[in-house]
Amino acid sequence: MLNESVADTIRSKLRRHVCAIKTNQMNALRNKVQLIGRLGKDPELMSFEEGKVKCAFPVATNESFRNGEGERVERTQWHDVVTWGALVEIAGQYLKKGAEVAIEGRLAYRTYEDSEGHTRYVTEVVAGEMLMLDRKNNASEG
Repeated sequence: MLNESVADTIRSKLRRHVCAIKTNQMNALRNKVQLIGRLGKDPELMSFEEGKVKCAFPVATNESFRNGEGERVERTQWHDVVTWGALVEIAGQYLKKGAEVAIEGRLAYRTYEDSEGHTRYVTEVVAGEMLMLDRKNNASEG
């Protein structure tokens, strides 16, 4: 049988090990966004002087629930999504308004000054992965 001192040491080491595992798992989830929704309009391609191209499009996600009175409530949330690199060409060529997509990426915040000199704040989902969920025939229809 283990004496209490050795048992306490083992318990302490196990707790630290479990905490380290949980911390590593949580670090993998930092700033991670997953969305399934439909495009609100056709993707827009923007070219920059450095030769980079950005593709931007809004995605609507829907949720429904029953409120305190038992009535069904539906809500739509809009998310601004941007893609860079290889996803630009794919999104620009194959996505259309109404297409259903799954997006995995990260949140990004930026500010800019509009034409009237006001500071504007933008929150975007920067897509790292994208999955087109519509069948081929549906995605090609307007």
